[in-house]
Amino acid sequence: YRLQLVERSDLPKLLVESIDALQNQLFIKLQLLETLQLLCSFSDLNCRSMLDAGAAGIVCLHMNSADPPGRFLSCCSEILWILLDSSGREDAVAQLCSLDCVVSLKEAFSSVLALTSQGFDLQLRNYLLVFTTLIAENPNCPLIVSTTGLNKSLLKEDLKMKKLLLNLLILLSRNVAAAQVSHTTAGCFSIKSKQPSLPQSAILSQQEELQLQALETLASIAPVMLQDYMGCQGNTHLLLLLDWCCGTLDRRKLQMQRCIRVLRAVTSLGEQSVNQDLSDQGAIHQLLGSARFNRSKMAALEDVCDEGDAVTIEMMSNIQLILSALCETDLHRKELFGSEGVEMVVHFLKKGSENFYHGLGHNKLLISTIDCVWSCIVGCCITENQFLWKDGAGLLLDLLRSSPRCMHGIILSILLDLFNNPDTRPLILDWRDSDGRSAPSVLLQLWRDEEEELGVLRDENGGIADPEKPLLTRFQDKISNLSFSANAPSAAVLETMENLRGKIYLLLSRLGFQDLPGLSVEDHVTLGIVMRYLDFKVCEVWNEIRSELSLDDVKPVTSDEKALHSISKTLMGKAQSVKEEQIRILEEQKQQEIKEEIRIYAEVLRVHVKSEDLAAKSWENYVARTSNYNILKVFSNYQLKLPSGSAIVNRFLRLVV
Repeated sequence: YRLQLVERSDLPKLLVESIDALQNQLFIKLQLLETLQLLCSFSDLNCRSMLDAGAAGIVCLHMNSADPPGRFLSCCSEILWILLDSSGREDAVAQLCSLDCVVSLKEAFSSVLALTSQGFDLQLRNYLLVFTTLIAENPNCPLIVSTTGLNKSLLKEDLKMKKLLLNLLILLSRNVAAAQVSHTTAGCFSIKSKQPSLPQSAILSQQEELQLQALETLASIAPVMLQDYMGCQGNTHLLLLLDWCCGTLDRRKLQMQRCIRVLRAVTSLGEQSVNQDLSDQGAIHQLLGSARFNRSKMAALEDVCDEGDAVTIEMMSNIQLILSALCETDLHRKELFGSEGVEMVVHFLKKGSENFYHGLGHNKLLISTIDCVWSCIVGCCITENQFLWKDGAGLLLDLLRSSPRCMHGIILSILLDLFNNPDTRPLILDWRDSDGRSAPSVLLQLWRDEEEELGVLRDENGGIADPEKPLLTRFQDKISNLSFSANAPSAAVLETMENLRGKIYLLLSRLGFQDLPGLSVEDHVTLGIVMRYLDFKVCEVWNEIRSELSLDDVKPVTSDEKALHSISKTLMGKAQSVKEEQIRILEEQKQQEIKEEIRIYAEVLRVHVKSEDLAAKSWENYVARTSNYNILKVFSNYQLKLPSGSAIVNRFLRLVV
């Protein structure tokens, strides 16, 4: 009952406000803080009341009171811990983000850092680091950290402290101002602590744990502190670590994963100096060695872990992204990618997209593989020829047929770039899928699927339904009554960049529109539209110009009006001619089907008449044998000469029956 009265009263709030009045009365102030600790420990309402009075900031400012035994610091830390663990955590963190509180925490941490003789001091030090970490999550906190001079022992508490400091660096890396003045070289690149008199297994385990944490930290802070990263020879250290991971068999997969994450983080920035440094140190060859399949028992990633593992799939995806970043703009690096890189890419392309939605990162692996083809193979004759020789173009077409729609755009773009190689066209024309369909047929089916997705108006046979709008999509139709600014691209122009029809048109134009193999009648109908795609698109843009002039009440001069009218008339004429050609193709197909039907009917009739003649002759023979004894006797003698069970005997017996 008394505790409930305290919760409903302003006592916790009044006690907090009384702390400043006891500045020179340390004993009473300590008792007051212990009372506050008791009150907030059993009631969240008391915590809220204390926070309303600014308890977190006030207690933090008084934690460094002159107190040799450290009771003030201990009591204040417990109060802050309870407040931060309550429902008012956000308010508590906001109160601790002032400059005075940050300075107070720094002084408390510095004083405790020198007291490492007792386990309680070490735990208190880690508490202060937790407070600092929570403050660092606030982007407005005036906090900067330096991790130099932390060569502590590998005791459990010291290990926790270093992990907390590394986590603090990750939070501070999100603050641009703090990252610009922080120095993290000691904590990120060479966490080589003095070895205490602990069992060797414990030392190795703690070092491994700390190393993983350091690599995670480095992946976050290296991109924002690139100059410091390069100054500490970060690429060299990471490549050495990667080489060490590939050369061992015992539990090095996690180190390799973190190491590759860091390399991806720094290469994704596109900084030429970083990428050049990696290339000069043989990173391309080393990364390909890490991803090599069934060639080495010790140095290859496939022998370290199972390919179905999510960690391995992530590593392979990141390796390909790193290689893409290194080779994208440099022809020499693409040559270094070479046959070994082509073999790696072909290996993953053969897996197809059947696991795209199965989780474990298979979708990322496939996307990184496609990106690797575009960045590391396309544009270099040596790697292109090797890729085509290994049926790379066919694998891309297989992937185009089976992959989800989100993958089609980049695959079509790669195929377009590969057409600069003269060996590509015959390979694509000779390709057939599992159902026997040719590449042009697959592309035309993709065109029809794309138009169905866009809501393009077509008749029941896939032909042009409205000659005035041969390419108009549902979205274009909705915004046809809107006017756009002069510097904004029109809907017709945007449409070419946002869907696949433009890429399909370019691919088919590179293949040639005549004598394409494996086309059905439906494909020929669609091909008529594709052939005129560019003409229709140009006329569509002019019609948009005419429509916007009308919406803005701008009347063109007579000559311009005649030109616009002529363009519209030309569009109508071309669309009408395509429609007539489609009707002709369908009519020819219909006539062909009728002829085929007549031919089949005649064949069936011929067989039927022949069977009737045979039946009639059989009946005549039967009547003759049953009505004339001499004929029956002749046939019986002939029957005796035939071997038993012959077809003629069996047929005779059936006729008799």
